[in-house]
Amino acid sequence: MVSAVFHSPLASSVASVAVKTDAIPGPSTRAAGRNHHHVPTASAAPAPARPATDWRGLWLALLPPVFGLGLLIGVWALVSISTASSIPSPLETFKQAVVIFSDPFYRKGPNDQGVGWNILMSLERVAVGFGLAAAVGIPAGFMIGRFEFLSRMCNPLISLLRPVSPLAWLPIGLLVFKGANPAAIWTIFICSIWPMIINTAVGVQRVPQDYMNVARVLNLSEWKIVTKILFPSVLPYMLTGVRLAVGTAWLVIVAAEMLTGGVGIGFWVWDEWNNLNVKNIIIAIFVIGIVGLILEYALIKIATAFTFEEVKT
Repeated sequence: MVSAVFHSPLASSVASVAVKTDAIPGPSTRAAGRNHHHVPTASAAPAPARPATDWRGLWLALLPPVFGLGLLIGVWALVSISTASSIPSPLETFKQAVVIFSDPFYRKGPNDQGVGWNILMSLERVAVGFGLAAAVGIPAGFMIGRFEFLSRMCNPLISLLRPVSPLAWLPIGLLVFKGANPAAIWTIFICSIWPMIINTAVGVQRVPQDYMNVARVLNLSEWKIVTKILFPSVLPYMLTGVRLAVGTAWLVIVAAEMLTGGVGIGFWVWDEWNNLNVKNIIIAIFVIGIVGLILEYALIKIATAFTFEEVKT
């Protein structure tokens, strides 16, 4: 098929007139050509910052937590009013907290110490038990994830022992170690080790097979495979397991210290209950929550520092 294009004479004449008109310089153009002056064009001014958006983000960051705390205090006040004198009011608890934290490190005997010493003792037990769990659990997770035989051998054991309540291990610790303090550390150890083993093993198993093929082609030693390939890839999973283990350890130590006695934030709660001092129990609940929040926040910051997101193009 042959297509023909027809040109209208009227359209051609109009187009030629338009071209000639554009080619004729105007008065301003001729004047600029005679004077040879270059008129600079003004650059666009930068758009001013919008403080309203910043204020909106600030309010969105501050108002929800403030409203949440206000709701908690309001419910607490209503409960204290409805239960007469059994639950102290927020104001009475705050006054007691000021008295307690005015001297948190006093010593008046082995079982009468400030709340600061109790917190430090609990943190010491958590650090020892958690450190032992990390020293055992992280290498075990690498081995279980690296070798299929060990994975098949250990998976039934982990599935059997992981759901056991941590406090169920406390009598075993008392029987073996013949002491309350090592029994509490043993309880923290046994409840902290499972998240680190599982997360580390899962991280090793999710390393891309291409990396392992390159290591096989280069004939790398097992040590170099672990340090150069596995460890950088598994680090985010490992830090997640560490964060979960620390949270679990801090939960368990309070219950373990209630049963074993001595010095610690859990023993302090139980001792105040025996003295029917409800104000101090509520203060201890807030202290436990704040310390756990600080530990969680610190580990999230560490995990963020060692976790790299892929840049999308």
